[in-house]
Amino acid sequence: MIWSAIERFSVQGIQFILSIIIARFVLPSEYGLIAMLSIFLAIAQTFVDSGFSNALIQKKNRTKEDFSTVFYFNIVIALVIYSLFYLFAPSIASFYEEPKLTSVSRWIGLSLIINGFSIVQRAKLTIALNFKMQAKASLIAVFLSGIVGVYLAYMGYGVWALVSQSLINSFINAILLWFFANWMPQWCFSWNSFRSLFSFGSKLLLSGLMHTVYTNLYSLVIGKKYSAMDVGLYNRANHFALFPSSNIVSVITRAIYPVQCQIQDDDEKLNASFIQYLRMTCLFVFPLMVMIAALSDPLIRFLLTDKWLPSAELLSILAFAYMWCPVMMINNQILNVKGRSDYFLKAEIVKKVMAFLILFATLPFGVKILCWGVVLYNFVDMAIIIYFVKKVVRTSYLEQIRNLFPLFSISILMGIMVFGIIDYVAVSLYFKLVIGLVVAIGLYVALGLLFHIKEFYMGIILLKSKFKFK
Repeated sequence: MIWSAIERFSVQGIQFILSIIIARFVLPSEYGLIAMLSIFLAIAQTFVDSGFSNALIQKKNRTKEDFSTVFYFNIVIALVIYSLFYLFAPSIASFYEEPKLTSVSRWIGLSLIINGFSIVQRAKLTIALNFKMQAKASLIAVFLSGIVGVYLAYMGYGVWALVSQSLINSFINAILLWFFANWMPQWCFSWNSFRSLFSFGSKLLLSGLMHTVYTNLYSLVIGKKYSAMDVGLYNRANHFALFPSSNIVSVITRAIYPVQCQIQDDDEKLNASFIQYLRMTCLFVFPLMVMIAALSDPLIRFLLTDKWLPSAELLSILAFAYMWCPVMMINNQILNVKGRSDYFLKAEIVKKVMAFLILFATLPFGVKILCWGVVLYNFVDMAIIIYFVKKVVRTSYLEQIRNLFPLFSISILMGIMVFGIIDYVAVSLYFKLVIGLVVAIGLYVALGLLFHIKEFYMGIILLKSKFKFK
C-alpha cells in the first residue's frame, strides 16, 4: 500500500503541478479541446482493456496461456479501435464544430495502441504486489513527459503541448513496464483461456463502458450545448475535485484487491476488512473534500489565477459530490472480489439509467445545476451498490451509515467553521490558504478526539509507541 501510494501520489502530484503550470500558459478553451475528446478516448481505452486485466488479477490459477492470450487480444483490439478513431476523427470535429479536433484526435489516439502493449505487464506487477516497479515507471514517464509539455506550452504550442505530453508519457511508461515486468508473451492464443477470462471480464467491460460514458458525457454535452470555455472550466473543477478522493481510494483498493481475492471465501475476514478499509479511507477523504469545498475560491486564485475563478463555485459543489467515492468504489470492489461481476453489471445498469435521467434533467439549467446533479447521482449510486453488496457480504445500509456518520459529521462541522473563519480574514490570498489549512487540520483532530472517534485514539497510541521505541 505504501508503494501504491508513492506511485499514485508522486505521479499524480507531479501531473497536478504540471497541469497548473501548463494552465498558466494555455487558455481554458485549449484545455477544453482535450476535454471534448475525453469521452471518446476513455471509451476506446475501456475497449482496449476489455476487463481482462481485472480478470487476470481475480483468477487464482493463472497460466502462461492466460497472459499471452490477453496480450495478443489487447493488441488486436487496440489497433482496431484506433483505426475507427482515426476514421471518425472528422465526424468528431464536425460534431463540436471545431476543425482542429481532426488532427488532434488522430495524434492523441495513438496512446491507445501504446497503452495496449503494457496492460498485461501492469497486471503481472499488480498480482505480485510489486507497486514499487510501477511507481518507478510512472514517475519517470510523467517527469520526462512533463518537462516536454511545459516547454512546448511556454513556447506557445497550446493544445499540442498537451497532446505531446500525453503521447510521451504513454510511450515511456510502456517501455519501462516491459523492462520491470521481465515478461515476454509466448507464441500462443488459447480460446479456452479467452472464454474463461471473457466470462468474467465481459461484464466488467460493459460496466466500465457505462461508467466511462457517464463520467465523460458531461464534457461532451457541455461542449455541445455551451462552449469550449465552459468545458475547460468544468474540466478543471472536476479534475481538482476528483483528484484527491479518487487517488486515495485507488491507492487502497488497488493494494488490497489482490489480498482480498485470496480471502474471498472467508466471509468473516472479508467483511471485517471491508468495514476497516471503508472507515480508514473516509477518515482522510471526508475532511479533505470538505476543506477543498470551503477553500475553493482562494485555492483557484492561487493555483490557476483569476482567469479560472468561475470554476471555484463548481469545485465546491463537485468536492461535496466526490467525497463519497470511497463508499462507492470499495463497495464495487467487493463484488469483483467475490467474483460477482453479474451483480456488478446489474448495479451499473440501474445506476447509469438513473444517472442519464439526472444529467438530461439538469442540462437545460446551466453548468452549476449540472454539478448539483452529480451530487444527487452519487447518493443514488451508493444506495444501489450497497443493495447488491448486501447479497454477498454481511453488511447493510445501517451498518455502513453507523460507521461513517461520525466521520461525516465532524468533517462538515469543521468545514463550516473554516469557511466562516477565512471569510473574515482580511489578509493576502496565501495567508488565507495557510490559515484555512492549519485551522482545518486542528479542528478536525480536536473534533475527532472530542467525539471519541476510535481512529484518532489509535493514532495517538501508535505515535506514543513510536516515540517510546525511539
